[in-house]
Amino acid sequence: MTSGTNDENAPQGAGYTYADAGVSIAAGNALVKAIAPLAKATARPGATSELGGFGGFFDPKAAGYTDPLLVAANDGVGTKLKLAIDHDRHDTVGIDLVAMCVNDLIVQGAEPLFFLDYFATGKLENGVAERVIAGIADGCKQAGCALIGGETAEMPGMYAAGDYDLAGFCVGAVERGEQLTGDKVAPGDVLLGLASSGVHSNGYSLVRRLASDKVWKLDRPALFDQDRLLIDALIAPTRIYVASLLPLIRAGLINALAHITGGGLLENIPRILPHGAHAHVDADLWPQPRLMAFLQAQGHIEPEEMARTFNCGVGMVLAVSEANVADVTAKLEAAGETVVTVGRIEQGEKGCTVRGSTETWSAKGDWSATHLG
Repeated sequence: MTSGTNDENAPQGAGYTYADAGVSIAAGNALVKAIAPLAKATARPGATSELGGFGGFFDPKAAGYTDPLLVAANDGVGTKLKLAIDHDRHDTVGIDLVAMCVNDLIVQGAEPLFFLDYFATGKLENGVAERVIAGIADGCKQAGCALIGGETAEMPGMYAAGDYDLAGFCVGAVERGEQLTGDKVAPGDVLLGLASSGVHSNGYSLVRRLASDKVWKLDRPALFDQDRLLIDALIAPTRIYVASLLPLIRAGLINALAHITGGGLLENIPRILPHGAHAHVDADLWPQPRLMAFLQAQGHIEPEEMARTFNCGVGMVLAVSEANVADVTAKLEAAGETVVTVGRIEQGEKGCTVRGSTETWSAKGDWSATHLG
């Protein structure tokens, strides 16, 4: 007679298996087999994108580098995943995952070389996982980097049914001496903004709070765009700027770049400034996107709060010498970007001021907000 508890859920007459605990090795193997072609499609010089080993190799010399500095970034998608999960929109959050990493690399002047993902869930549903990873592969192709590996973790009890989480890791390279550090930024530089594709991947805790409190009907056409469901406007993937920016960086036409993520325009621009340089952003210079106006109106959000929470229609900011503005603008527009002038660099304490006139961003009077970095 054996001692111990009587567990009615324990297998009777047979030994325990990993599957009894909620983990399916077979499902994991099937997923690896299914996503292998997706990874292979992202192959580039320096990487083979073969899955199945304990790690992925990359050869910078084969990628054309002579004396590269490696630059690494990692990120997630945040609570935007809850919208994806709750509304069965799994196909583009993988693009978001890649975008948040590769856009952080390009601001250092680095070309994204390879990417790895981490997908964690309570119970592996291969249909969902495949859709997510297909989005990751799509993002990698847009950014020109290889998906060389990743990890799929099935962890019963860690996540609610249907939930999952994502993390991404990307490594890029830039030839020594060509990296962007902000040291070239100087008073007189013009600030150019590249249009965002929507909310991107920051501010979704506020978006979801508004959706709940205001009882938005996400499966109905958006008030600001009757041709688009509101959920589709909110879930639009983060724009990847790598392909359009990399040639200009290599040509020496950009002094610095700021990826507008958490903290908005107000807090991200100072991250690229040297001491003695202050960024002045004029919100009067570009039209507020209808989605941003909708969010602001629904939440009665003050302009200053918009400037530190959302990208406000600008996903990337460039500091460019005035003599290069016309050339840079023309090249970016030819590459498919929408370019607007958003401000200038002036002498002053390191930081950023965003200002607007009466009625800009629904303001009742002239307004400004300053963040010192």
